[in-house]
Amino acid sequence: MEMNFAPLALKAAEFAQIRELAYRKFGLDIKEGKQSLIVTRLSKELRRLGLTSFEQYCRHVTSDHSGEALIEMADALTTNFTSFMREQAHFQFLRKELSAQLPRSGPVDIWSAASSTGEEPYSILFTLLETLGPSADVRILATDISTRALKAGTAAVYEAPKLAGLPPGWLQRYFLKGNGQFTGSYRVRPEYRERVRFKRFNLVTDQPGNTKFPAIFCRNVAIYFDKPTQADLARKLASVLEPGGYLFIGHSESLSGMDHGLAYVQPALYRKDGKG
Repeated sequence: MEMNFAPLALKAAEFAQIRELAYRKFGLDIKEGKQSLIVTRLSKELRRLGLTSFEQYCRHVTSDHSGEALIEMADALTTNFTSFMREQAHFQFLRKELSAQLPRSGPVDIWSAASSTGEEPYSILFTLLETLGPSADVRILATDISTRALKAGTAAVYEAPKLAGLPPGWLQRYFLKGNGQFTGSYRVRPEYRERVRFKRFNLVTDQPGNTKFPAIFCRNVAIYFDKPTQADLARKLASVLEPGGYLFIGHSESLSGMDHGLAYVQPALYRKDGKG
């Protein structure tokens, strides 16, 4: 029997509390007027928990000291749209310019800082292997706040339409064709899956480690932050770029007017001074 659920009411105080939690805990800047979006995205979570009001939900999130409720809230509120080879100009630069500056021996570590369901980090990996050679020691750190997205990226199973835009030969080279219940899907081959390490990371509250990267991709996530949070994030990412390293952001984003110590290269691309 089909169940019909009446829309839950979201009071002004509840909306304000959810906005404050989302901003303080993971930098999401929910604008005034987005009440219907909150109701749409969180109602399923309320039903899953057996809660009947947003007041109960706010108490649940704030009283859960494990942090799991907050992670689930972030999963529900954040958007994980992505695609393979998204924003082609970045991959052209990666192939033609950045690859020439990378070592031909020794490890090459790249950070995909908002990896979503894995299309971006695998696109980076495949592009570099095509340019540096299949035996190149390329490793991708893929981080995201969404545990649901990280699980999908680790599984690395994608339906055929998602892969339609791959360059010729990539599907056969880097993927295994599914059969049985997986007919119509493809999975990244295990020797390539092991080169990408998925890890949960909160870009607003967590601090990166000591690894320095020649390139960091942090695309189409800062648009959800306000300007001070964007500037803080840019400085954080710049601190773990190698001298001369590049920061790739989304083409709808800009770092202009911010104090981050990075030089503009071209739209959606910035470079750290070569002297460190």
